[in-house]
Amino acid sequence: MKLTDRVAIVTGAGRSLGRAYALALADAGAAVVVNDIDEAAATEVVEEIVTAGGRAVASVGAVGPTQTADALVTSARENFGRLDVLVANAGVLRDRVLWKMDDADFDLVVDTHLRGSFTCGRAAASFMREQGEGGRIILIGSPAGQFGSFGQTNYAAVKAGLVAMARTWALELARAEITANAVIPTALSPMTATIPAYAEVYQDYLAGVPIPERFRRDNALGTPEDVAPLIVWLASEASQGVTGQAIGIGGDKLTLYAHPAPLDAAYAAGGWDAAGIDEVWRARFAPLAQPSGPPVREQPAS
Repeated sequence: MKLTDRVAIVTGAGRSLGRAYALALADAGAAVVVNDIDEAAATEVVEEIVTAGGRAVASVGAVGPTQTADALVTSARENFGRLDVLVANAGVLRDRVLWKMDDADFDLVVDTHLRGSFTCGRAAASFMREQGEGGRIILIGSPAGQFGSFGQTNYAAVKAGLVAMARTWALELARAEITANAVIPTALSPMTATIPAYAEVYQDYLAGVPIPERFRRDNALGTPEDVAPLIVWLASEASQGVTGQAIGIGGDKLTLYAHPAPLDAAYAAGGWDAAGIDEVWRARFAPLAQPSGPPVREQPAS
């Protein structure tokens, strides 16, 4: 999968998953605008790419404001002459149960993930449409957005919103041959380290211990580098025509998520009353009702 002569922006690329995406895109031949709020981290990734013979520049700033998005596109144009790929990866966590979550916790997560992806996507799409050669927009979702996640009202909401945003953009940008997809990664990172079930595995991973096979397969939990090939594929010509999809990857598992679809439907001439709804619910709908939270897996023996 060669990305020679392509130019990509990766937000939140100073560490972890974003860093892996930037390095993989550069290794495939793309020039990369490396964005991060941490200047030292962004510069380090740029230096790593350049040392390996690639092309990269840093663009420092928090995503969310339109000014940051415009600056990223300007950096791509002024340094490399074009823009072909946006990977909107930047994110932050502020986990609290609903009754303990304050406005600041909610707003920061929304501004970073949802507004940041919107402003960067709008700026990138506008430039790609003017450029007239198509393009790729890749948004980063989460299993939390697919299933819900205890203590993550803000995070789950924005991640679900990003999938809907990708599907909407797939419709709006089709004539311009710009694809829009959501990647649902699962990987050991500072974010997943906050999940108690993965804390020990994360510490072992940092110490160089291989991730146990049961986690790689049953929990789709691997390294950031395990996720990066999907980013490269979606950025390439090989994925032309793939748009509006939510694709999961992690460890040894690759997943295509379904679009929401009705499970059943019932009809009442003239409309419904509460008693009729109760009857149909108990007789038909209740057995089909789906629980919130990720699918429960029986943990394999150690």
